[in-house]
Amino acid sequence: MMRLLRRLTAILNEDEKFLHTVESIEGVVSKILSIGMIFVTFIAIGHLGYALIEKLLLTIDRPSNESFNTTLFELFGLFLNVLIALEILENITAYLRKHVIQVELVIVTSLIAVSRKIIILDLEKKSSSDLIALAVAVFSLSVGYAIVHQTNRTNRK
Repeated sequence: MMRLLRRLTAILNEDEKFLHTVESIEGVVSKILSIGMIFVTFIAIGHLGYALIEKLLLTIDRPSNESFNTTLFELFGLFLNVLIALEILENITAYLRKHVIQVELVIVTSLIAVSRKIIILDLEKKSSSDLIALAVAVFSLSVGYAIVHQTNRTNRK
């Protein structure tokens, strides 16, 4: 116990050792998050596969425009769930590679998430303020993406 306490004191007293320890912990946490996102992605793919088989077969048995449209929107939402999970995994792996959060990837992921919300949105159950809020979010994220993308393109030259 004393040895552990002395080692911890040495780490806290020396900036380089402390920073190295923090970087090591960040790396371990990032790897755990990556494994978790891979697990979530496979579950989302499984859910999508099950929904494709179940919903499409039910829709084929009892065809109607309303049920087909509802089924399509549900399936689009599930496809976008998988895409969002892949984008988040890409964000984590990009951080592991470069030890930098890539803002452009984060904004793209956010745009996909907001787009998913818009696609599965039931307009009959939402108020105009909900729609305005989504419009503001899309506009803000789009402007932010344009600025970050232009800055990154300029810096690459």
